[in-house]
Amino acid sequence: MKNIPLILMGCGGVGRHLLQHIVSCRSLHSTQGLCLRVVGVGDSKSLVVSDDLLHKGLDDSFLLQLCRVKSAGESLSKLCDFGECRAIVHPEPQGKILEIASQLGRKTGLVLVDCSASFDTVVVLKQAIDMGCCAVLANKKPLTSSMEDFKKLFMYPRHIRHESTVGAGLPVIASLNRIICSGDPVHQIIGSLSGTLAYVMSEVEDGKPLSQVVKDAKSLGYTEPDPRDDLGGMDVARKALILTRILGHQINLDSIQIESLYPKEMGTDVMTIDDFLGRGLPLLDKDIQARVEKAASNGNVLRYVCVIEGSRCEVGIQELEKNSPLGRLRGSDNVLEIYTRCYCKQPLVIQGAGAGNYTTAAGVLADIVDVQDLFS
Repeated sequence: MKNIPLILMGCGGVGRHLLQHIVSCRSLHSTQGLCLRVVGVGDSKSLVVSDDLLHKGLDDSFLLQLCRVKSAGESLSKLCDFGECRAIVHPEPQGKILEIASQLGRKTGLVLVDCSASFDTVVVLKQAIDMGCCAVLANKKPLTSSMEDFKKLFMYPRHIRHESTVGAGLPVIASLNRIICSGDPVHQIIGSLSGTLAYVMSEVEDGKPLSQVVKDAKSLGYTEPDPRDDLGGMDVARKALILTRILGHQINLDSIQIESLYPKEMGTDVMTIDDFLGRGLPLLDKDIQARVEKAASNGNVLRYVCVIEGSRCEVGIQELEKNSPLGRLRGSDNVLEIYTRCYCKQPLVIQGAGAGNYTTAAGVLADIVDVQDLFS
């Protein structure tokens, strides 16, 4: 049986679903000769660790209780008396994680799984990788930090997996890496990489006002609590930056041209969420509808996409052919078109659910399993 010790950083929606996936897949992984041993779980304030790092992980009943505690919005420190663990309170967690990394990194191996939404983890990840650990990321922020940080994270390319940073469970990174390794030059990538914005654009195409579509999306749970976090395009820009850097271009986030669906006058420092939804959004309806009608008169549709050509990267609304894969996109799916020398007239198309805690957690779990060849 191959044992893979891991520490989870971040127990929000994706992190909790990952722990539940790990527990539910015990039987499957056992038949594959694999055991994922969760030796620690941390949030922004606390870290709980197994009392026997070399031989035991946190047991499944503890992990499920942890999920319940975090779902209720409570602290991990509440779990001190549940099972055999130690609770380390912030600001010690990062130091403790590095202590464990130095202890297990070159002895048994260790996977650090970043399901947080923080820039702070990049410091831990860089040092842990240097200690021989592996890293699996759903968190985009470490990969969209400085180029110096990016290069250090990829110092040992086989030790890092990050499929879920771009397409949740979709094989976007794996497909792109296979193309790069084959020597097939990538000419262009066009992608709808936000389930929220895909839904919004396909709904306004049907003649619905933008303001109503955004409110509907929020009620369906498609948007962040403040929809401007989606409508600003920054999440798509981060994903586009990761893809551009994988292609070998050394650019930063400020190199990307980003079109926001709302003006600065409606920003978070000017309007509350309620004001934005009630007073701000309706003012944008006419402009978006006019753009939709103009595209329709040309036989086209509007989609919010990233466009990558060489080191040029843009994020915003594009007018696309109605019968293209992106033009046919409906609902909240992600679609990516990759044009290369081999895939010239007919691009390689990757499409499917690209968001959601369950889907993203499944992608993270697949990445963890994928590094097993690095463990004895």
